[in-house]
Amino acid sequence: MKMSSAIRATLLALTAFLGATLSPAHADSGTVSLVIYKAGWIIGGSGGSGVLNFRGRSYALSTGGLDYGLVFGGSKTVLRGRVSNINRPSDVAGVYGAAGAGLAVGSGARAIVLTNQKGAVLELSGRQVGLMANADLSGLAITLKQFKRAPSNVIASQRVARTRAR
Repeated sequence: MKMSSAIRATLLALTAFLGATLSPAHADSGTVSLVIYKAGWIIGGSGGSGVLNFRGRSYALSTGGLDYGLVFGGSKTVLRGRVSNINRPSDVAGVYGAAGAGLAVGSGARAIVLTNQKGAVLELSGRQVGLMANADLSGLAITLKQFKRAPSNVIASQRVARTRAR
């Protein structure tokens, strides 16, 4: 009996090990486009919007952030790129932090790689237009816009109206 229990335990452990190694959790990727407006004097702020394309669907994004350090001017930045290491659209939402320096007079190129607390990695590049000088710490919060569904009583009254119209 003791031998069969040991064999059973070994087989169970081996099955668990093989199951864990042969079917790892697979993170996916998508594309992101963002338009961010930024302005400041010592302390700066930014805000904007964008779109996440993930598994054939588009999701609206909203951005906002704060900068602290040497911040002067205003700019508009249009970024496009890839987001990786996500399993669902909500994984893009979160706070992304960065330290950096830059100067934009007129128009200039911009590239950045950011990671949030959920492990989502944004690799973005694009153009920055405006007059902006900065050497700062900045944080960018991205939220997934939620579409509000109509209350159930409105949906029910629409169904009643459609059946009466027939």
